[in-house]
Amino acid sequence: MSDNSTGAIRLQAERSHYREHSVPLYLTSSFVFEDAEQARAVFAEEEQGQVYSRYANPNVDELLQKMCHLEKAEDGFAFASGMGAIFGSLGALLQSGDHVLACRSLFGSTHQLLTNIFPKWGISYSYADASKPEEWESLITPATKLILIETPSNPGLELIDMEWLGKLKRKHNLLLIVDNCFATPVLQNPTDFGADLVLHSATKYIDGQGRVLGGIAVGTKELIAQIRYFARHTGPAMSPFNAWVLSKSLETLQLRVEKHCENALKLAEALEGNPALEKVNYPFLPSFPQYELAKKQMRQGGGIVTLELKGGYDAAKRFIDNLQMASISANLGDTRTIVTHPASTTHSKLKEEERAATGITPGLVRVSVGLESIKDIIEDITQALEAV
Repeated sequence: MSDNSTGAIRLQAERSHYREHSVPLYLTSSFVFEDAEQARAVFAEEEQGQVYSRYANPNVDELLQKMCHLEKAEDGFAFASGMGAIFGSLGALLQSGDHVLACRSLFGSTHQLLTNIFPKWGISYSYADASKPEEWESLITPATKLILIETPSNPGLELIDMEWLGKLKRKHNLLLIVDNCFATPVLQNPTDFGADLVLHSATKYIDGQGRVLGGIAVGTKELIAQIRYFARHTGPAMSPFNAWVLSKSLETLQLRVEKHCENALKLAEALEGNPALEKVNYPFLPSFPQYELAKKQMRQGGGIVTLELKGGYDAAKRFIDNLQMASISANLGDTRTIVTHPASTTHSKLKEEERAATGITPGLVRVSVGLESIKDIIEDITQALEAV
């Protein structure tokens, strides 16, 4: 299927003898075999077949088939959560003595993995600034195994030139792993630029309605084989129910993301120059520092707008407390507009200097722009700013 949106709708698990139009839920822990020989052959991987839902399941397989199609990847594995996908992928590919080069702007829990958990097993890291590409190559050591990035980053919306980074990773024979959660495959495909592995918190835009948790890793067959082995024996598998929900969600992903982007751009434009704000950040605003790069590698600007309030945390707190429609939550990518204060919630475990280095100031507020009427969104955000 040449069109991604068609594949997200039409690819599905094999139809049963009941001739269902929509794929049913396969809520079973295990599967039976016709005889002892078939059981032996399936376990020996001489014959394809389901064994146990921690290994694979028809609902999970369908979700992965769609995600591989959307991300132009060869294979994939689905995890119980987005952080499960990040830990499971890095845990499978790294060993003691390896070094990770990562962008400094990372989600809080990913930062904790690199700084507090992996060092216990002899895995080191270095952070590079997205705004200083000239420094990246100097941080590569003989022990460097892979490069890990988010673009756009959470929550600062920093971008990294994936075309340039793809050339760098090939020069040094490294793996490139891209967290594509904020952009989704609707807005960019990291594999186009040389990414070996693409990760998603499916909890966000893939679901899009705040219902279930999920994580996805897609990439080359070779890497996914290593990840599948690690994940099958450590157990962070996605449930069949969540996979069924997420697969159905993909049928509307294109439409939802396009509307999120349309609303986000209108909100960002409406708020520029607001007297309560130091600045408005949105990748497709001409005032955005990396506007040209955003236009180069993204199809639209995404559904996240960040606001820097004058007056720091006190102003941010008053703004959030005066919202009348928008939800106050740590999630994002929902049909409903969500407002988050990263410094006191999602990135609160970072040291103050670590937050400052990634642009997470006390006055920074992240707005995950929903699918409500843009008029209502603008009115709610504006009246809350006026209250500040």
